[in-house]
Amino acid sequence: MAMKYIFVTGGVVSGLGKGITAASLGRLLKARGYHVTMQKLDPYLNIDPGTMNPIQHGEVFVTDDGTETDLDLGHYERFIDENLNRNSNVTSGKIYETVLQKERDGVYGGGTVQVIPHVTNEIISRFYRAPEADDQIHIAMIEVGGTVGDIESQPYLEAIRQFQHSMGHENVMLILVSLVPYLKCSQELKTKPTQAAVKTMQGMGLQPDVIVCRTEEALPQDVREKIALFCNVDRRYVMENRDLKYLYEAPIAMESEHLAEAACEILQIPCPEPDLADWRSMVSALYHPEKTVRIALVGKYTKLHDAYLSVVEALKHAGTANRAAIEICWIEAEDVTEASAETLLSGMDGMIVPGGFGERGIPGIIRAIQYARENKVPFLGICLGMQLACIEYARHAAGISAADSVEFTPDTPDPVIHLLPDQTGTLPLGGTLRLGSYPCVLSEHSMLRTLYGQTEITERHRHRYEFNNAYREVLEQHGLFFSGISPDGTIVEMMELPGHPYFAATQAHPEFKSRPNRPHPLFDGLIRAAAAKYSQFS
Repeated sequence: MAMKYIFVTGGVVSGLGKGITAASLGRLLKARGYHVTMQKLDPYLNIDPGTMNPIQHGEVFVTDDGTETDLDLGHYERFIDENLNRNSNVTSGKIYETVLQKERDGVYGGGTVQVIPHVTNEIISRFYRAPEADDQIHIAMIEVGGTVGDIESQPYLEAIRQFQHSMGHENVMLILVSLVPYLKCSQELKTKPTQAAVKTMQGMGLQPDVIVCRTEEALPQDVREKIALFCNVDRRYVMENRDLKYLYEAPIAMESEHLAEAACEILQIPCPEPDLADWRSMVSALYHPEKTVRIALVGKYTKLHDAYLSVVEALKHAGTANRAAIEICWIEAEDVTEASAETLLSGMDGMIVPGGFGERGIPGIIRAIQYARENKVPFLGICLGMQLACIEYARHAAGISAADSVEFTPDTPDPVIHLLPDQTGTLPLGGTLRLGSYPCVLSEHSMLRTLYGQTEITERHRHRYEFNNAYREVLEQHGLFFSGISPDGTIVEMMELPGHPYFAATQAHPEFKSRPNRPHPLFDGLIRAAAAKYSQFS
């Protein structure tokens, strides 16, 4: 077994797309037959993103094993098509929690606990390790959050320095993703910020092997040579990463810059020709849609679109597969009222209601769902979206006017949505939801079974409330079809409405398993139904 490591750091400013660069290289190496996995090192002191505000931090991505992680892991999974796990997201909060617990347990023998060596050793211990019995070459792509020079990033960079020293340069490669700004007033690309970032790294004992330059303009050869000279990097390893129209073009763009070839050369491994035919076909489909489908996304956190990042990407995946450009119409839940619903929602080809927590905006979402149901608008509800679809149906189709969720109305006389049995009492906010992958059995002759093409499936979850089985019979008598149930028959996982063009909902988060070249069945069904509605009115 050979283990190779590629660390990706950032220079000048954050938000340059380190994760996309890392994921793109991961895709290119996997296309060459290598086993690739990915990690994110986050310097913040939260244990995980699970309790962080979606409007500030973006979505919480959930892995199969129930780990709440940074949204970058969603990009990783979508690009390299591998399911990641709890080892794939490391935060300073986790590191310090472990170090302090070891100190309390006497692991350090009463010695003084310091950043070096205790914190750095703990960081190093989290770097990916391949199975001992495996004789394949494994490559771990590891992204360091923030930028070089950040105080909170320094222990990670020191850990990388120590790790490279012990493992050897042929096994540990460093990539710096840096900004090369373009000044329109002088029509110049400026290299000084990148030079400064590299000097900061060098001051920490690190030398980047490859510099990936984020830029709005093409990077001329003389600029590349200047960066190479003043940053002490081989000129072949100064690469351009320009702004692209579509996210999924990035691997193709970095292949044209020979990034994977550079990695193979530096790590001293073979570099066969990649198999990118499927990926290129998907990108080509992105550029040649045959129609535009309008999807209303009715949510609680629409001020930050990253709060629904995986939902948005899953819609795009389904759109690409159906040769449809997706126009997302962002609708803030609180803006939907009895008076405004028609104005806001008419003309939509489909609607999606994603997950969320808390009572803010709930009446607006319920009104939007009612509009979709009554006006035959293709609809997909996710997590909170399914719960509210059940409440809406109970109120307006089954005559249970007081139907509600105990999350919003704890003393409701008709708790159509209630707490999971193991969620009663006072629980801490972090890590106590129903998290991770759970099985579901799809009913025979159901639309959802047809979409999935199989009887038993698994989907990832992140929720504390569920449908109350005491109301299952009465809602089924009024026409709702609970078509996905847990194998033991106790938990409603999915529902659909027969006779509607497409009205489906799930307690799970199917968006986490969608892939650019393999759309998730529930999103594919929504876009197919929306495209059919589009054709009726075009």
